[in-house]
Amino acid sequence: MVTPVCLPVVLRRCHSCAAGRFRADGTFRVNAHHKRLDAWLLARCTGCGATTKLTILERVAVRTVRPGLLRRLHDNDPDLAASLLRDPFVRRRNHIALDWEGAWRLDTGGPDHLDHEVIDVDVRFAAPVPVRPLRLIAEGCNLSRAEVDRLLAAGRLVSAIRLSGKRSGDFTFTLKR
Repeated sequence: MVTPVCLPVVLRRCHSCAAGRFRADGTFRVNAHHKRLDAWLLARCTGCGATTKLTILERVAVRTVRPGLLRRLHDNDPDLAASLLRDPFVRRRNHIALDWEGAWRLDTGGPDHLDHEVIDVDVRFAAPVPVRPLRLIAEGCNLSRAEVDRLLAAGRLVSAIRLSGKRSGDFTFTLKR
């Protein structure tokens, strides 16, 4: 099972120090102006600590915002922050990209199954976290990336999907030692 362990790093240029990485911790700021509402997800620059605001809601009528969403914004819900960061509309609107390096963990269920000659593995994602399948296989099977590449080239690592590139959906693979 692939599970996220923290929010990804937001890739955006800092106006204070020109660094390109921000860390979001799930803190929201909500501002009301008469009958209009604004909401932002706050992120801090990893270089200088400056805060940037990622626009979530902009000048929307208060009565159009669902009460559950408003409550989650006020409660600084980390699951809401994660789902909003994964939303392509929010990323496009704020001109950001995400770096998922170190933001996920692979739970293999223990090393007992790694001793078999043929291993059939179903990879399930708890959340749509984009990872490289070859890196995931190397980490989950305690192999080096070079060894995984050799197994793939020799036809001893097979899958119905293309293992190069990134993937955020469930897949299966077979490893023959």
